[in-house]
Amino acid sequence: MIVWINGAFGVGKTSAACGLIDLIPNSTLYDPELTGEGLTHLLPQKKLAEVTDFQDLPIWRRLVVDTAAALLAELPGVLVVPMTLLRQEYRDEIFGGLAARRIPVRHVLLSPEETILRARIAGQEGCADDPERGERFQGRSLDHIEPYRAALGWITADAHTIDTSALTPQETAERIADAVRTGAARECEIVQTPEPAGETVAAGVLLFDEEDRVLLVDPTYKPGWEFPGGVVEAGEAPAQAGIREVAEEIGLRLDAVPKLLLVDWEAPRPPGYGGLRFLFDGGLLRAETAGRLVLPGDELRDWRFVTEEEAASLLPPLRYERLRWALRARERNTVLNLEAGVPVG
Repeated sequence: MIVWINGAFGVGKTSAACGLIDLIPNSTLYDPELTGEGLTHLLPQKKLAEVTDFQDLPIWRRLVVDTAAALLAELPGVLVVPMTLLRQEYRDEIFGGLAARRIPVRHVLLSPEETILRARIAGQEGCADDPERGERFQGRSLDHIEPYRAALGWITADAHTIDTSALTPQETAERIADAVRTGAARECEIVQTPEPAGETVAAGVLLFDEEDRVLLVDPTYKPGWEFPGGVVEAGEAPAQAGIREVAEEIGLRLDAVPKLLLVDWEAPRPPGYGGLRFLFDGGLLRAETAGRLVLPGDELRDWRFVTEEEAASLLPPLRYERLRWALRARERNTVLNLEAGVPVG
């Protein structure tokens, strides 16, 4: 389980988190800020210059999910995560990625009165070794009050809110621990696929625009983009599952049974069970039809047509390999048999 402590910059999330791990048995502190700092040493300056906040880097959001899952695998129990999240789509991606790994998240918001928040930010001591760094932190905290205020609508609907106006960090930690113990801080009801009991069969459909770019969708419940598609239901043919999923996910009804491009066997890797993955060619999706696509907001947040090169930065590695070979099969008018993304036979 994860206890995610959200709130404005400078509200005291880390102090509360440090106190919380002493109150919850078998708990560990993970600060995603460290992941962001690590990326400043790993990524080239050109890439870092593209964003003003490391949260805007897709790699940061993926690494937060991967790191949290790895920590819980190594240190089972409760992971306490103090991190400001003001973008709902980032919350969806991170919490959804955790939900896909069967990791429940209890979301807590620390919310003092704004005048008290401003006073606390102004009263924070700077860094003795680097006074300018302390000033930058204060300036950054004040600059983020307006975005924080704008995000309160969705955050308060999702998180258990604690008014910390009159609380010390230790008292705040005690309130959080009590909310977790009593269930007042409930598990986030982020959409996720039902937990499989064994290997699954899934069907995806590739749709192309006039420039031969492929359509990808952005799920709210897991990191990375995906093809329209999903799990084949009991007694359902894979191609019919692809037709059904396309209709459910983007509101498009295919006129013909899509042509099979490849079958890929995915190895079981916990928490996944692996299984067979079918990819079909759904044909041309003209601009006027694409303009009428409708996404289910609780499952998909966006769609776009991308080139094969662009897909490499959006899809998880195995799905990208699957796409790459599906495009080769389409070019050669053949069907490929893959194992873990590699053609065999």
